[in-house]
Amino acid sequence: MKIGDRTRGIGVAILAAVLFGASTPFSKLLLGQIEPLLLAGFLYLGSGIGLTLWLAARRLMVKGEARETGLHRHDLPWLAAAILAGGIVAPILLMLGLAVTPASSVSLLLNLEGVLTALLAWFVFKENFDSRVLMGMAAILAGGLLLSWQASPEWGVPWGALAIAGACLGWGIDNNLTRKVSAADPAQIAAIKGLVAGSVNVVLAIIAGARIPAISHVALAGLLGFFSYGVSLSCFVLALRHIGTARTGAYFSTAPFIGAALSLAILPEHGSVLFWIAGGLMIIGIWLHLTEKHTHQHRHEPITHEHIHWHDEHHQHRHSPADPPGEPHSHVHQHEELVHSHLHYPDLHHRHGHG
Repeated sequence: MKIGDRTRGIGVAILAAVLFGASTPFSKLLLGQIEPLLLAGFLYLGSGIGLTLWLAARRLMVKGEARETGLHRHDLPWLAAAILAGGIVAPILLMLGLAVTPASSVSLLLNLEGVLTALLAWFVFKENFDSRVLMGMAAILAGGLLLSWQASPEWGVPWGALAIAGACLGWGIDNNLTRKVSAADPAQIAAIKGLVAGSVNVVLAIIAGARIPAISHVALAGLLGFFSYGVSLSCFVLALRHIGTARTGAYFSTAPFIGAALSLAILPEHGSVLFWIAGGLMIIGIWLHLTEKHTHQHRHEPITHEHIHWHDEHHQHRHSPADPPGEPHSHVHQHEELVHSHLHYPDLHHRHGHG
């Protein structure tokens, strides 16, 4: 993998984190005007409608050879399952938890998404990990558990924290399933997720008796959703392509700290000693992931697929007269068997087994 690809993957993962982290405190403000389930719907609809308009505008501005590859028929089952887990179930649980939990605590508790994403990637989807990555996730999990205990009431079950943990599990499933389609256009994936998940959530909210808020509040929710859900998810999918699921989840774990900082700045909340201890543990975990290096001799199996690419060391293939000129470009291409050693992450071309 080119160093530029690795840097690009890290950069868009962090940008995704910045945009999503900002959603927590602003969603908390909108919850006073919009009911939780309805707000989840408006956030996703805002992302879906906004990205659909962007796709239409981009089609007019960008030449065909430089466009991303669209979704194929075999991608649809993976995308549908991802939408169900991460676009419908998870937002509902998040909004329910957010309604009874301080936004700053929610922001840090959302680090559990990275842990659950990684556990699923490692043990279900067989993505590689080492002791450094494992220690980083352990530190993040310890901070999340500490914060969960802090957010609990003095008696009874901590329903808010459990709902948020359930949302994180839904997004963890979503992230791993979305990786299966990450060769396709990230904006198209995010737009479909937004339109489907937003429509379902809005319909469910209306059936449940939710009151339609003022148009100004709907517009604000849609604008927030476009950036914090739509653009963020597009960046996240692009990061999945370049650095894999668990690593993307780790970088994305910076999102809660951004949300926590904004929450403490704009909302009447204060961070306790336990809050800062939990934050310190999570910072250690993220640092361990940021400094992880993975290199060894590995074998690329022959594969035929389609995605936008440059002619780097992994794309030395033949072209037909019908293939588009220039770079980057997108067309169906074949990878021959290749054995070499270099620094790499589990991107589209490095999802090999390990001894």
